[in-house]
Amino acid sequence: MKTLVISPTYNERKNIKLLVDMVLGNYPDFDLLIIDDSSPDGTSEKVKDLQSKYENLYLEIRGKKSGLGTAYIYGFKWALDHNYDRIVQMDADLSHNPKDLPMLVKNLDEYDLVIGSRYIKGISVVNWPLRRLMLSYGANTYSRIITGMPIMDGTGGFKAWKSEVLSDIDLDSVRSQGYSFQIEMNFRAWIKDYKIKEVPIIFSDRTIGQSKMSKKIVYEAIFMVWRLRIWKIFGWHS
Repeated sequence: MKTLVISPTYNERKNIKLLVDMVLGNYPDFDLLIIDDSSPDGTSEKVKDLQSKYENLYLEIRGKKSGLGTAYIYGFKWALDHNYDRIVQMDADLSHNPKDLPMLVKNLDEYDLVIGSRYIKGISVVNWPLRRLMLSYGANTYSRIITGMPIMDGTGGFKAWKSEVLSDIDLDSVRSQGYSFQIEMNFRAWIKDYKIKEVPIIFSDRTIGQSKMSKKIVYEAIFMVWRLRIWKIFGWHS
């Protein structure tokens, strides 16, 4: 089974070496794809330096900052074109612990989509201010109520997919970003009756660099869940 970890980056030069070492240094059977949106801080140059050490480290550079959702869609298509069997989404800022990778991938033996969940067993978040925590937890509650998806952490970005699920989703029609991208992708798998499993993780907020969260991402998520509800009512299954 070929496994690819995908990490989109924008201005993550200070984090990228540690991320690559923690993933490929500990799990040499995995491949790692960095998708960089032409970071002005030299993230891609740092990745190129690391490629001399890791032959299973890949880099794709996009022309401009185009958002998390489009970066993952790009990565999913790249993975499918290169015949990977299992595909993992992972933040590059080390908020997702690489030690959890084997657990996520192992659960794909029984499930089609595995979500590293901050809320499946209480609240497992470190270093978030109360306002950010309330926003995240509230957004997930809101998503569950409106869409009907039985997922505690629908906005989480640490996920493992079987390639056949992504092949069955119309990736070209996905337009959302940020929180709403995670919700929409979960919905597309759920509405097709794929088996989804949440496993507990501890999410640690970044200690280096700046968060990419914005009001635009929050507002997009608010409206996206209603769009998904309408699609569900009218039998949308793309």
